[in-house]
Amino acid sequence: MSQLPTKDEILEFIRENPDASTKRDIARAFGIKGAARVDLKAMLKDLAAEGHLKKRKRRFTDPDKLPPVSVLQVLAPDADGDLFAVPMEWQGTGVMPQVLLSLRDSDPALGQGDRVLARLTEAEGEAFQYTGRLIRRIGQNPSRILGIFRKRSEGGRIVPIDKGADKEWQVPDGATADAKDGELVEAEQSGPKSRMGLPKARIVDRLGDPSAPKAVSLIAIHQHGIPDNFPDDVIAEVDRAGPASADGRTDLSHLPLITIDPADARDHDDACCAIPDDDPANEGGFLLWVAIADVAHYVRPGTALDDEAKRRGNSTYFPDRVVPMLPDRLSGDLCSLHEGVERPCIAVEMQINAQGEKLSHRFVRGLMTSPAALSYEDAQAAIDGAPTDRTKPLLDPVLRPLFAAYKALKTAREHRQPLELDLPERKIELTDDGKVASVNYRDRFDAHKLIEECMVLANVAAAETLNAQKSPLIFRVHEEPDPSKLDALRDVAKASGLPLAKGQVLHTRHLNQLLNAAAGKDEAELINMATLRSMTQAYYSPKNYGHFGLALKNYAHFTSPIRRYADLIVHRALVSAHGWGDDGLTAHDIDRLEATSNHISDTERRSMLAERDTTDRYLAAFLSERVGQSFTGRVAGIAKFGIFVRLDETGADGLVPMRELGQEFFHFDRDTGTLQGADSGRIIRSGQRATVKITEAVPVTGGLVFELLDLEGETPAKGPARRGFKRRKSPPKGKKKRTVKRTRR
Repeated sequence: MSQLPTKDEILEFIRENPDASTKRDIARAFGIKGAARVDLKAMLKDLAAEGHLKKRKRRFTDPDKLPPVSVLQVLAPDADGDLFAVPMEWQGTGVMPQVLLSLRDSDPALGQGDRVLARLTEAEGEAFQYTGRLIRRIGQNPSRILGIFRKRSEGGRIVPIDKGADKEWQVPDGATADAKDGELVEAEQSGPKSRMGLPKARIVDRLGDPSAPKAVSLIAIHQHGIPDNFPDDVIAEVDRAGPASADGRTDLSHLPLITIDPADARDHDDACCAIPDDDPANEGGFLLWVAIADVAHYVRPGTALDDEAKRRGNSTYFPDRVVPMLPDRLSGDLCSLHEGVERPCIAVEMQINAQGEKLSHRFVRGLMTSPAALSYEDAQAAIDGAPTDRTKPLLDPVLRPLFAAYKALKTAREHRQPLELDLPERKIELTDDGKVASVNYRDRFDAHKLIEECMVLANVAAAETLNAQKSPLIFRVHEEPDPSKLDALRDVAKASGLPLAKGQVLHTRHLNQLLNAAAGKDEAELINMATLRSMTQAYYSPKNYGHFGLALKNYAHFTSPIRRYADLIVHRALVSAHGWGDDGLTAHDIDRLEATSNHISDTERRSMLAERDTTDRYLAAFLSERVGQSFTGRVAGIAKFGIFVRLDETGADGLVPMRELGQEFFHFDRDTGTLQGADSGRIIRSGQRATVKITEAVPVTGGLVFELLDLEGETPAKGPARRGFKRRKSPPKGKKKRTVKRTRR
């Protein structure tokens, strides 16, 4: 070649020949020989300095492209179960590329955080940029740590915020990401764990002040990997959405479909009304309508919005915020059944008799306008004889028929005998600056139960309709308890002097008999908690195994598509089954039902854990100002390292370490869930009354530690020569306990 190639020609050659991009390869391709090689070298250095190329082991590459063999870090599986990865080192100017990993049956199972060496092939016309074939796994999933950074002269240390994580992590100088002392950080293990010294970590993200207002929920969001920011393409998609048209929809504007929700609810995805049935053959019966927001109209299969909703799986609720499944433009506006605003819905009309039995039902896709959005308190006060100016006009035409229909549904419920657990729900109220103002138990009215029964019946109708159509769908499944867990429940019941028969097919009515026998007794909470622990966890599945807890054969979630992806799938199935439009269940949806069910079951558990951890941290913050004070409670759990006591006032759980039980050795019996004193024979079991003093409350971890003052009227003997428990002494009758009044001088 008579002259040197241009820079553009060199870059084009490197893009087309990534495996032949050394200086020698380039010179050979362009016929550059002799002294011209010096000029080529200078040109390549210029390209590298300008950021067009980077040199890797004498090979020049396009920085916006990955080399054919790259080291990648594996991401969490997406909603479809596909496994993606990103490059460990990315110095390009564009968006970091994603690699779809195509695994063979012989490849090892990979998890989030694993490092792999993969051979890449560019993908055209896909949302991802490369497909990758595994060469080998070069690193296991590194440990992730969320904690408080403590700066030292060289690097620093991380104090984990997880309860039970007592080991600190060492952060070498240069791996601190410029974190400040006391800052909340996320880090990952940066080397193999050693038996000697602290494990090493490098900080990957700085999260700010852990004591800042409302930081508690942010910790849980980050710790559990809950997506809390919507991608730009999702928001752009939602911004293009507008009101639904009336084409092909049934006009339901004449129905008094009211919403009844918590007073602070931002979205309203269900509405209902009851009309006395004028059919002479159904005397005392009702036509019960339940209308649900038509989310399927807005969230179409295969869109960025659908992918993000599936990834989230459900909304997550914290005392100070909601991490929604759908952007607020939908969840709080277009899909929400606001008062006085026309909204699209999918509704079911159910004919019930005077005994609350469903005689028939039919689904329609319609447009509705809710005449009122009431709180549970408003609805209950009106029906109890204290209507407001707002609810008085609704009392006779809307509320009284609804509560009369609920009375009928209640009769059917009593006949069906679903599991009747009595476990009050805690309500944490915050001040404007994010501090805990109070911890109470939520009131539970007939208005709550009315809505629950209406929703349960609508869910049954959806499952029955789709079963009859042989349509694929996602069921809400709750399987029968494991026999070994039932044996443990029998042991608890027997110790409390309560019966639970053995040797028969267990039904929920048998468990209700046990719960009713315990009602009003000291053992009531223990029996309710033990019954709950004996249950299997409900989950989603395309296969129908029934719902044991509700005593129902067919059950699918249909009533909350704004906050649950399972309900959206059921809505799409109803759209397809009725031929209502092109936004129904797709072949891709059907092929992925098993993977989707598993994924949304996982996201539901993720949200439950995050919500529980947040509650624990708020309770610890609330009680941190009461360290040293005494509280009454009950033993809520037994472990080999101590006992857990739940406080009566707040429902907070704390640990009484084994050392607080005295000098006596206690044997932990895993089968019966008890501790037994080696010398005294004293048995400690769940449900026993206790008085404790708070000795430690750590808001950042949610940890509470108690000192045991009293257990069933006896105090633990302290000191090396004292063993077991001793009866608490009371002042002799007729004599007052001497008190000394001190005046501070």
